[in-house]
Amino acid sequence: MELNIIIDDYSMNLNIPDDFISASQDSFERLDASMAEGVQLGQDWIEQPDVIQRCRAAADKLLAALESHNEALAMLSAGYIVTRMPGTKQVKIDNSGEPNATVFA
Repeated sequence: MELNIIIDDYSMNLNIPDDFISASQDSFERLDASMAEGVQLGQDWIEQPDVIQRCRAAADKLLAALESHNEALAMLSAGYIVTRMPGTKQVKIDNSGEPNATVFA
C-alpha cells in the first residue's frame, strides 16, 4: 500500500507493505485503546476522538517521525491511518501547528 504525504511544498510516497500492516494490528489496537482515553490536537484536548481526529493525531506523529528520521514510527503512523481510513491515498499534513487542518484523500 502506498500513502502520498504532503507537507507544505514537500511530497513523498511512503510504501507500507501489506505484511507490515498485518504484523502491526496489535500495535494499532493498542493505539486505539490509548486514544480512546483522549488525544491532544494542537491546543485542544479531545476526550472522545472520532476516527478522523485519531488519524489527525497519527498524522501529527507521522510529521514528527519524518522530521526526526524515525522510520519505525513513520511506518506505524502511516499504517494506522490507512487501516483506520480505508481508501486513503494521500494525507496533507498541516505544518503550522493546527492539526485540524490536516486533510485526507
